[in-house]
Amino acid sequence: MIADVKNSGFAHAPSGHFQANAAWLALAPNLTRAAGAPASAFHARATTATIRDRLINVPARLACSARRLTLHLPERWPWSEDFTQLFSTVHAPLAL
Repeated sequence: MIADVKNSGFAHAPSGHFQANAAWLALAPNLTRAAGAPASAFHARATTATIRDRLINVPARLACSARRLTLHLPERWPWSEDFTQLFSTVHAPLAL
């Protein structure tokens, strides 16, 4: 857990205010790990550095056409299915 916190966004504290840094310390690793769970079983157990490298730092191209944004992923990107699963889960309509 300590290694995850050190490798997450707290490596460089984003603010000079103690309360903001405390909130960042509590939320950043947890949000990253929460993003890995719906992506795949592998990413549910992965460290925050692995999730960040494979799902958050996406090597994609953003294109705008007819007022719509399109995200073009690389053709042979090994984690495209996991990213697509995460994206569709996050953007799914809420079940009431």
